[in-house]
Amino acid sequence: MLARLPGLGPRSARRVALELIKKREALMLPLAQAMESAANSLKQCTSCGNFDTQSPCDLCTDPRRDNSIFCVVADIADLWALERTRAFTGRYHVLGGTLSALDGVGPDQLNIDSLMGRVDQIRPKEVILALGATVDGQTTAHYVTDRLEPFGLVVSRLAHGVPIGGELDYLDDGTLTTALRARRPS
Repeated sequence: MLARLPGLGPRSARRVALELIKKREALMLPLAQAMESAANSLKQCTSCGNFDTQSPCDLCTDPRRDNSIFCVVADIADLWALERTRAFTGRYHVLGGTLSALDGVGPDQLNIDSLMGRVDQIRPKEVILALGATVDGQTTAHYVTDRLEPFGLVVSRLAHGVPIGGELDYLDDGTLTTALRARRPS
């Protein structure tokens, strides 16, 4: 069962299972209780798509967050990654994936219509598309941009390019090309 989790292959899963068995009282039982509690109490936010113990979630009910800017992400993990930075104080919207013709994921399988409803209701000034620089992420960004056009708001994308601390000779051609095209005055 553990080998089905992302990042754990069969050997790693066996090591984790063995450690849990060896430390049944200290690790396995508390982990089982925590997982049962989470399974019983977590809900998906009906507004943004985040997970929390309440719906709407803490992020959606926080009056300090800025309603004038939305950040659209593909997955909850992306929301959590951005939230860890504490650099964004607006509202989020989780699409639940990206468009993928190969995987049979179309607009109807994503939370795009609910995004349009929120944008229509709240009328933010800007929507940031924080989607990956993959083919599916780019396709999704173009589709969402087209759907947002009638609202007349600013649609922006996260910058792509050379990471902080990155050395040019270690970067792939696509990253370097994007960085060159997205350059700005220093």
